[in-house]
Amino acid sequence: MKRVAVIDYGMSNLLSVTRALETCGFAPYAADSSAALSDADAIVLLGVGAFGDGMRALTERGLVPSLREHAAAGARILGICLGMQMLFEYSEEGGRSEGLGLFSGGVTRLPDADADGAPLRVPHVGWAPVRAADGRGLEGTALAHLSVGAEMYFVHSFAAAPGAPDALAVALRGSIPFCAAAQRGNVLGCQFHPEKSGPAGLEILRSFFA
Repeated sequence: MKRVAVIDYGMSNLLSVTRALETCGFAPYAADSSAALSDADAIVLLGVGAFGDGMRALTERGLVPSLREHAAAGARILGICLGMQMLFEYSEEGGRSEGLGLFSGGVTRLPDADADGAPLRVPHVGWAPVRAADGRGLEGTALAHLSVGAEMYFVHSFAAAPGAPDALAVALRGSIPFCAAAQRGNVLGCQFHPEKSGPAGLEILRSFFA
């Protein structure tokens, strides 16, 4: 049974992801230090709160170099919500903060108006359909099973703008697309919560960590 380390840095609710991973047949455990990652077959990085606070918490626990090393060594790493955002080079939340740099590009606040001026609520909370990013297919990825119009569950005020090679999937708020998922090799980021997105979300976990 694969051991999946769920990063515990004081800014995440581990319970729902832990239960989802158990449902998928994995053995999740909380990891709050670099040493705790040594026995992991794969890693999940969650997050609730501000980008800068999250990066400081990871740094204080010595997890930033460790996460970069595990990514370079080929470990499967999944970032969810704020965890996905911290995989990027930077965020503009609360002033520019540097991220892990595992994906190209940065994170910016969601617009509060649609292209026609209609107001859009921030934070974005709820279900939204996810599709492949322009010029990118989902075949061969953990999202390959998603049917056209499949909806995932989101809770966020910021979203990433990845470099083209890393963009995997998008969703819409009004008529404005935002990055729903990004991937570079063994590292996957989901702005949505797969653990809260029903059977389709669980299949993403099952497929990525298989």
